[in-house]
Amino acid sequence: MDGSLGARTAGRAGAQAVRTTCPYCGVGCGVRATPDGRGGAAIEGDTAHPANHGRLCSKGTALGETLGLTDRLLHPEVGGRRASWDAALDAVAEGFSRALARLGPEGVALYVSGQLLTEDYYAANKFAKGVLGTANIDSNSRLCMASAVAAHRRAFGEDVVPGTYEDLEQADLLVLVGSNLAWCHPVLFQRVMAAKAARPGMRIVVIDPRRTATCEGADLHLPIAPGGDVALFAALLATLEARGLGDAAFLAQHAEGVTETLAAARATAAGAPALTGLPAADIDRFCAMWAEAPRVVTLWSQGVNQSSAGTDKAGAIINAHLYTGRIGRPGMGPFSVTGQPNAMGGRETGALANMLAGHLDWDRPGEHAALAAFWGMPRLAPKPGLKALDLFRVLGEGGIGALWVMATNPAVSLPEGDAVRDALARAPFLVVSEVTRRSDTASFAHVRLPALGWGEKDGTVTNSERVMSRQRAFLRRPGEAKPDWWAVAQVAKRLGHGQAFAWSNPAAIFREHAAVTGLARPAPRAFDISGLARISDADYAAMPPTRWPVPAEGEPDARFFAAGGFPAGRARLVPTPFRAPRAQPDKDFPLRLLTGRLRDQWHMMTRTGSVPRLMAHAPEPVLTLHPDDLTELQADSLVRAETPAGAAVMRLARDAGQRRGTAFAPMHWTAQFAPAARINAALIAATDPVSGQPELKHTPLRVTPYAAAWHGFLLAPHRCQPDIAEWCAAAPLDGGAWRHELAGQEAPADAFARLRALLPAEDWALLEDPVAGVFRAASLAGGTLTGFVAVAPAAELPPRAWLAALMAAGLLAPADRAALLV
Repeated sequence: MDGSLGARTAGRAGAQAVRTTCPYCGVGCGVRATPDGRGGAAIEGDTAHPANHGRLCSKGTALGETLGLTDRLLHPEVGGRRASWDAALDAVAEGFSRALARLGPEGVALYVSGQLLTEDYYAANKFAKGVLGTANIDSNSRLCMASAVAAHRRAFGEDVVPGTYEDLEQADLLVLVGSNLAWCHPVLFQRVMAAKAARPGMRIVVIDPRRTATCEGADLHLPIAPGGDVALFAALLATLEARGLGDAAFLAQHAEGVTETLAAARATAAGAPALTGLPAADIDRFCAMWAEAPRVVTLWSQGVNQSSAGTDKAGAIINAHLYTGRIGRPGMGPFSVTGQPNAMGGRETGALANMLAGHLDWDRPGEHAALAAFWGMPRLAPKPGLKALDLFRVLGEGGIGALWVMATNPAVSLPEGDAVRDALARAPFLVVSEVTRRSDTASFAHVRLPALGWGEKDGTVTNSERVMSRQRAFLRRPGEAKPDWWAVAQVAKRLGHGQAFAWSNPAAIFREHAAVTGLARPAPRAFDISGLARISDADYAAMPPTRWPVPAEGEPDARFFAAGGFPAGRARLVPTPFRAPRAQPDKDFPLRLLTGRLRDQWHMMTRTGSVPRLMAHAPEPVLTLHPDDLTELQADSLVRAETPAGAAVMRLARDAGQRRGTAFAPMHWTAQFAPAARINAALIAATDPVSGQPELKHTPLRVTPYAAAWHGFLLAPHRCQPDIAEWCAAAPLDGGAWRHELAGQEAPADAFARLRALLPAEDWALLEDPVAGVFRAASLAGGTLTGFVAVAPAAELPPRAWLAALMAAGLLAPADRAALLV
């Protein structure tokens, strides 16, 4: 195939709709995709899917606009040159063999992603832990879900989300902690708002330093100080004890650690106002609402997990539910909502450095041996491996000789990103499996493998409520792209393990994965889909959304733990004394930096960054401050956001909903879109001591003006390299053109000349005022506007939207041509 859109036509126009699953957040919405016969598809929500009942968010509705092949990696590459699959796979096998010979199993690693399907995850984990004999396989879920996983395992004995989405709708009180549900899990927010409208007595509390869009549906917003969550929930637990709301029978039969946990809560509760930054009256009101609501769900997300105390924050939430027995029944329980479409699938397959497949564990007798025997791999990794931040630190120190990165972009997403980029640059052997050529991480790779994208691959994902759904292919594979599991299996074959990876299709992998979940019984384990271990290919192809467990015998449970049944025998309440974040603001760095998502963007913008209407919501990276902080800085000016770890340059915004003393920056911009605005490069690499999850919500910060000699923009009929100016933010426009917001420190005339040379033109309309430093040029061809460049000493520049509309419209009217330079 030549990789053109026509070459991947999945069928004629009018083809049948294919039921699949959205590839964005952990809600796991069902999608109906109808191929259009030209390589695209019409997208609509699946009314039959239990997660969304037909609803889709802005990103989901735009999925059909992400299916083009621009910038796709379509062929294997070795050393930057196109290669055959055989040559590329041979190179991967040889690279890992050399590293194993030189450094042993501790010197090889994989870094994978919640974007992988469960079958890909399973293959990668089996390859790392079984073939290579190393547990140095970690997932980018370490950046979003690791603290929730650790808290679940510590409290329940296993990583289990006890409830379902229906509980959010049935709760009398829904508490959202560190979750901008309206933007990050929009369909869940829509479900909650519909339930609240139908049940006027339902109440919602939002606990977040920022007043986000989610607060518009809340009865109470608590603008907590970053890092104050443990203290707030300690105050709650102390209140519950004082009111006599402990479920004595439940605790006596099913829990331990109650006495010491209550003592720790009482000790912290007295200082809660100072530690949370909240008035005592607001804390009392929250505690009273929680205590008096018969059914409570406490939902948390990255504002809890992405913390150096994330496990304790999640544990403090779980403690309140265990103490009152408000768990596992309709409308009540602690609920961790995942950030990625298959973060849960990665946890199920053991694709984290501290887990084995199928929720098996090194610490439980017989489980490691059972898995080694089932796989026929006596070299199965004997102990946990390196978690993400440690893995890249060791890579930088020369301790990792071969690394395979799949479906993720650590050069952008990890904290202290410049050190990560340096480690990748010095890696002896780096393999990257990707869909795009425009990946910061892929630029460092020795071998690049073309992977399948959404709409092309086939397998399963598991959402936040434990529902396994099928992602089904509805487009042909472009170029020479292949499934990730297939590439893993081919390398395993070259390393002498072909028989153990001789899967003919994803269904075969799923059957093996399901069988693993039935190993080492009768040890209690909640995750059990062994009832699907004999599923036929036809039934797998037609598999409806299915919530686990699916045991081989007995009835499955929709919810867990209402009547005990904890995998550890008894639940454990864990003391969570308050620990301040490691790095605190001081006179040099007086603010605190928070990072997070935008409504219309996803991760590193590989998909969403190509869609003009999604980029229009926030076309350039912005740092948001409260109006009363640093009043000498002007809104819409460029500022330098600097931390002890690094710096980024962003546009300044003001928002009264931002807590004073804090700043917010979106996580999404990469070197492909805005090289100087990679905010994660400025985040410190502090981690939770239990989960290994990095602190992404609490970095000391100072903000200063960015001294630019000129500001400008370039509208071009094509995407320009992002290094065309010292500061650049690129965004697509309708009609295929691109907008580039620019600034720099050279002379304005020099910048103008350089930028003008990037535009094609038969004719020019020019305005040049060297004395004022103001320059504008409209490139014209065939009576149309083909581009525009503006440069000035200040940021007051012509309106971009009007010019972009003229470019998209075609022929210029005489009046429009006359007004171009006004």
